[in-house]
Amino acid sequence: MNDPEISSSPAHQEVPALSFDACWDLLAGETIGRIGLIVDDHPEIFPVNYVLFHRTLVFRSSPGRKLWGAQASRPAVLEIDGYDPGSSEAWSVVARGDTELITDPEETAQVDALGLEPWQPGPKENYIRLSPRALTGRRFKVNPPDVWRTRINDSRRASFE
Repeated sequence: MNDPEISSSPAHQEVPALSFDACWDLLAGETIGRIGLIVDDHPEIFPVNYVLFHRTLVFRSSPGRKLWGAQASRPAVLEIDGYDPGSSEAWSVVARGDTELITDPEETAQVDALGLEPWQPGPKENYIRLSPRALTGRRFKVNPPDVWRTRINDSRRASFE
């Protein structure tokens, strides 16, 4: 099923990939992401705030499912997304790799100096590092919103409000 009308439509055109450095720049400009971990043999997603530390991503956790999943020596993934109303472009970055617990007090002090402060109340004394083996991203133009049908909280509305 190779319909030339479908394959040449804007919706089916290849979205250019972001460069490695552009992905790191976007990761550096954000503080919140979603970490995907395997917990009890199934994927789970947790929101985390993070910092970049020596080309790795570090977040903190209390004891529980997220910490257990991060220590299980399985692959992990962290994703961030964004939208720029001025350019009507969205972007997404995905870092895939391995996680490990940071136990060196000197390293945790360096991470703290970068401002890694948990948003959620309670002790988060475990520092987890995601070392990306693959870093990918893309940026694409977003369809313009229909002023009469787009939900009020859709961020695309900022371009015409």
